[in-house]
Amino acid sequence: MATEIERKFLVTGSVYRDMAVEKKVIAQAYLSRQTDATVRVRRSDDRGFITVKGRNRGATRGEWEYEIPLQDAVEMAALAGGWSIEKTRYIVPYRGHTWEVDEFHGRHEGLVVAEVELSVEDEAIELPPFAGTEVTGDPAYYNSVLAAR
Repeated sequence: MATEIERKFLVTGSVYRDMAVEKKVIAQAYLSRQTDATVRVRRSDDRGFITVKGRNRGATRGEWEYEIPLQDAVEMAALAGGWSIEKTRYIVPYRGHTWEVDEFHGRHEGLVVAEVELSVEDEAIELPPFAGTEVTGDPAYYNSVLAAR
């Protein structure tokens, strides 16, 4: 099984923009938001992806992601009623880890969340200056929940 272990934090300030080495424009739609099997389709710049995620168990869950033709992603998003999340993702290296900082747009404008993937749940990390309150495991900050609002 593919496993994702990540911690999530609300972001304070905008220093992450200056620290970023890459930025992408992302749109997501959800074909399923069931707790045990979330299915997401994503447009990331000019590429398409489909992702299946299992139930969160703390900071860990199953995740399978595959690149698909961009046009397929667009057509699948239409089946789901269109893109429900739009965001800009900043890639920020910090002290041996790669942070993904998402600035949400549209109805979630102003929300900025940072995630870091870990190799084990109790892996020690040094928090970057933009990491605020930890929201790991808080369903209110799952993209699938935000998409439904």
